[in-house]
Amino acid sequence: MTEHNLRDDICRVGASLFARGYVHATAGNISVRLPEGGYLITPTDACLGTLDPARLALVNEAGVQTSGDRASKTLTLHRRIYGADPQARCVIHTHSTHLVAATLVQTGPTDDLLPPIAPYFVMKVGHVPLIPYHRPGDPAVGELVAQRIAQMQAAGTPIRAVMLDRLGPNVWHRSPAEASAVLEELEETARLWLLTRAAPLNPDQIHELREQFGATW
Repeated sequence: MTEHNLRDDICRVGASLFARGYVHATAGNISVRLPEGGYLITPTDACLGTLDPARLALVNEAGVQTSGDRASKTLTLHRRIYGADPQARCVIHTHSTHLVAATLVQTGPTDDLLPPIAPYFVMKVGHVPLIPYHRPGDPAVGELVAQRIAQMQAAGTPIRAVMLDRLGPNVWHRSPAEASAVLEELEETARLWLLTRAAPLNPDQIHELREQFGATW
């Protein structure tokens, strides 16, 4: 996919998330790793609902911005995610309401922000570690996230999302559309959990999802 196409994809996904309430005001950001090296990322304090493809920040492989409006302050975190998971091609961060609410009832870091209450959550999202609170944009968060990605990979349960305590999720996948689908499944699972406190799937049910669909729970 060309840089031009990826710029359009970022704006399309941003507008869709904004229209459906997954992001609000100027919260959240989206980045992609370019096939030829470097990154596109949404500008700092930009509204994801009204992004301009031409104003997205272009950043080279070394993390130096070369064009566009000033890059989001979460650029360091995005780059650490890409470095920790070579398969990641798009990272999305939001302040999704139900996910942030879920952190307010948790205590301390955990490998599971949410229990495995629904099959598609297990299949499409998987484990979501909770990262301890740091101020927005704190570069220390990148190291914590990279460490957690490596730990989960070593355990045989690779992840595609983490939750920043009191701030929101970071999710990643091979494209903006796929990363957006992970975010949506994650936020809807948080909403279900807060509404119901449903019992999790039992070990046999989770084992069946591993066998039939390759779930990595």
